[in-house]
Amino acid sequence: MIRLSDLALPLDHEPAALEAAVITRLGIAPERLERFTVFRRGNDARKKTAIKLIYTIDAVVRDEAEVLERHHGDPHIKPTPDLTYRFPVMAPENWSGPRPVVIGAGPCGLLAGLILAQMGLKPIIIERGKAVRERTKDTWGLWRRAVLETESNAQFGEGGAGTFSDGKLYSRIKDPRHLGRKVLTEFVRAGAPEDILTEAHPHVGTFRLVTMVMSIRETIESLGGEYRFGTRVEDFAIENGQLKGLTLSTGEFLPAERVILAVGHSARDTFFKLYERGVYVEAKPFAIGVRIEHPQSWIDKARFGPNAGNPILGAAAYSISHQASNGRAVYSFCMCPGGRVVAATSEEGRVVTNGMSQYSRAEFNANSGLVVDINPERDFPGDPLAGVRLQRQLEEAAFVAGGSNYWAPGQRVEDLLAGRPSTHFGVVQPSYKPGVKPTDLAQVLPPFVIEALREALPVFGRQVPGYDHPDAVLTGVETRTSSPIRIRRGADFQSINTQGLYPAGEGAGYAGGILSAAVDGIKVAEALATRLVAAG
Repeated sequence: MIRLSDLALPLDHEPAALEAAVITRLGIAPERLERFTVFRRGNDARKKTAIKLIYTIDAVVRDEAEVLERHHGDPHIKPTPDLTYRFPVMAPENWSGPRPVVIGAGPCGLLAGLILAQMGLKPIIIERGKAVRERTKDTWGLWRRAVLETESNAQFGEGGAGTFSDGKLYSRIKDPRHLGRKVLTEFVRAGAPEDILTEAHPHVGTFRLVTMVMSIRETIESLGGEYRFGTRVEDFAIENGQLKGLTLSTGEFLPAERVILAVGHSARDTFFKLYERGVYVEAKPFAIGVRIEHPQSWIDKARFGPNAGNPILGAAAYSISHQASNGRAVYSFCMCPGGRVVAATSEEGRVVTNGMSQYSRAEFNANSGLVVDINPERDFPGDPLAGVRLQRQLEEAAFVAGGSNYWAPGQRVEDLLAGRPSTHFGVVQPSYKPGVKPTDLAQVLPPFVIEALREALPVFGRQVPGYDHPDAVLTGVETRTSSPIRIRRGADFQSINTQGLYPAGEGAGYAGGILSAAVDGIKVAEALATRLVAAG
């Protein structure tokens, strides 16, 4: 096949125009084009009155060599890369060797477990939370009744934190082996819509993620894998730099010398226990701030102009950033079109926000994290766990400012800019449940964050008209943008000072989002399996 990229057509083009454009761009007679498929479709909305669809096409043509030779040097016409996933090893049939253990059933642990199972290694997957159906009920319990289950919530349980998000399935990671395609293919096999294979910015939404993770669990179990829900790892047995086993919350000691640690960014008790046991942990950058909400129609109009509402374009998104004069980067994070702000705490007496969308992205408001960077070398040098402590401090302040009942503190943009507390909300109503209390976010966030937000909001208002509207709502706090720690690993994917421990995914500091975490899970599973099978 030949891959033809960056093929631009008008938003309202006829179906036949795509085939004609392929023929014209390749410079071939129509009869030489045997067939073609759309590999990816995005859009270019820089000119709002003339938005274009941007295609990547895989085409089968007669005399392919001639076409490639004629277009030699054209970066947009190349042979289609081989996207076939190949397992690096396979266990002997009826494997009876040591069973690898995966801690965590989020995107990273899910794909690590699936790959290990497909290689015949019958993994044991330990998840502190509940299976996804029961977990969903507990999560809604916080949103509807302000009742928190500390081991079953928006952070902990089957599917991980990504289950209650927009379900974004794209990433900027380098992926020369096309492992992201393996992830998307497995998701489609598990029930995701097929358009995630072709859309430039695919997403699935919460409800579909629920059924997907259940389907993948069934596949893992059918291949000999085992799940243990409601089971927390309490301790790690390490002897002379070698992991020997795990102490579980059930009281059981599980011998284990090959363990993938895929616990997610909120497993703070696990981070402290690893540090206590001497596993090398270091601080890493993250960000803190708020969630900002606007009516989705405002964002659609700002991004798409007269084409706002076109079903091909769907709900508009944005990505913006600003370098503030106090040296802090301010940027949008995890933008959720047509979604809601959700309660995402996992610890009592703390308030955390996140964003979520369904597949339809049809709810009234758009929301995004609006966050300011934290750099350990600048902000708390020498303390690997200081970022966790800062997160907790801000979350406790938000809990108090919201009324100490899991309501969140909120403020109108106009009031934040003027330096006064909010007493009410205007045309933009906050979506966070169980509720939002109007207040002064300067009581919650550090002064440097407030200062950076005040400088950035008018800048963003010039980039996205209406962004700094007086009634836009800021809801606090957004603290769990990523893990505040990294569990350093070597080229073999093992901890640099603890053999047998394979730190992976977002919690270990090696991913950010569903797709990158899942890809990292595949890489770590491959590394573990290769060593395990070689050892017999």
